[in-house]
Amino acid sequence: MRRRWRFVVVAVALSACAKSGEVIGPSLPTELAFIVQPGNSIPGRTVSPAVQVAIRDATGSTVTTATNAVTVTLGLNTRGATLSGTTSVNAVRGIATFTDLGIDRPGTGYSMLAKSVALAGARSATFDISLTFGSVSVGANHTCAVTTDGAGYCWGNDVGGRLGTGTQIFRSTPAMVLGGLTFAAVSAGGDHSCGVTTGGVGYCWGANFRGFLGDGTTSDRTSPSAVLGGLSFSSISAGFTHNCGATTTRLAYCWGNGGRLGDGTTAPRTSPAAVLGGMSFTAVSAGAAHSCAITTEGAAYCWGFNFQGLLGDGTTSDRTRPAAVVGGLTFAAVSAGSQHSCGVTTAGKGYCWGGNFWGQLGDGTRGSSASPVAVAGGFEFRSVFAGDRHSCGLTGNGNAYCWGDNANGQLGDGTARSSTSPVAVLGGLRFAAISVGEKHSCGLTPEGAIYCWGYNEFGQLGDGSNFDRSIPVLVVP
Repeated sequence: MRRRWRFVVVAVALSACAKSGEVIGPSLPTELAFIVQPGNSIPGRTVSPAVQVAIRDATGSTVTTATNAVTVTLGLNTRGATLSGTTSVNAVRGIATFTDLGIDRPGTGYSMLAKSVALAGARSATFDISLTFGSVSVGANHTCAVTTDGAGYCWGNDVGGRLGTGTQIFRSTPAMVLGGLTFAAVSAGGDHSCGVTTGGVGYCWGANFRGFLGDGTTSDRTSPSAVLGGLSFSSISAGFTHNCGATTTRLAYCWGNGGRLGDGTTAPRTSPAAVLGGMSFTAVSAGAAHSCAITTEGAAYCWGFNFQGLLGDGTTSDRTRPAAVVGGLTFAAVSAGSQHSCGVTTAGKGYCWGGNFWGQLGDGTRGSSASPVAVAGGFEFRSVFAGDRHSCGLTGNGNAYCWGDNANGQLGDGTARSSTSPVAVLGGLRFAAISVGEKHSCGLTPEGAIYCWGYNEFGQLGDGSNFDRSIPVLVVP
């Protein structure tokens, strides 16, 4: 009886302990669980907040004594993205914390997998790696842009390395420019591209056979190479075979193919040469065979080759140094294209000059002009850009209009008909900025999305295809 009584007392005591919630001995780890999920981010940036994975027992409680090694990988990965950072850590008090994870390619529906030896794994909630753009620049057969946090992206033709990705692989969607630079702006040119960092340092990349890159060599570069001279740039414009930049001290410098550099010679330059004249320029634009700039007083000057009067000085004489654009207009900005130039006055009126065989001057005719002619339609423009054979303008309320050659749909009006006066870009979109290239155009919305239209053989529209588009399509991240 005494032994049986003692046995009953012990059993009752153990039962009472179990009911009170006290743990009898250590709990055993059985599974993993994400307790801080990966959040939406942008390519190449640390996922925040830090991802955390808990080691749990069979009841779902964190095993605070666990120190197991936990490894995270990407789940379904159709984009071939790379997960960077410290992907394997030891748990502390049962929780593994990943502080520096990042993903190099944009996409939607990403997930992470957590694994640990002898434990059931876990899958995170889905998240997106997306791009929000702050600027866009259209080149000959490629496009470049900068995200709101300063990362550079390019897509399209990559011959010579003009996309800056370290390869020469054509891209039909945005690919990040190498180097970890924080850009204020980038500019897409002919076979190359350039950018200015937030610190005012100039970089260029791509083909370099005429010294386009300004790094003192003629060697192609598939990633950014610093422009020589120690200059502090406020902007750089990439032309077809040359570049020009405005410094923070309002001086203009150009480099690359000769005859369009404004330095008084026709010699090519592999590093920046000062534009002659001693004028203070607020911005400069490099075209195919010429350059144009705006002074602090709003006067426009152009230099270089002058066929069909694209310098706007009333003649067809070539100029190796700046010549004033005639007409007495006060400009807010100018744009040098391939065979013509355009500008917008401080009053919001658009003017163009030079070649006009395709109606790219927008004055309702096909007659060339060696002096500025008003763009038809009476629009109040915020900006006007000259491309190769077409031009586009952006009104104050964000509507885009284009004119000129439309063989590849670069006017964005849903047709292939050229127009000698502005036609509305379809799609009901409102743009904060636009850019015009050789045969395609792009616009940036206030929300940071980019839409492009026109020629697309090399994927320069960024929609993942190689089909021309006569209506704007969204650049696919």
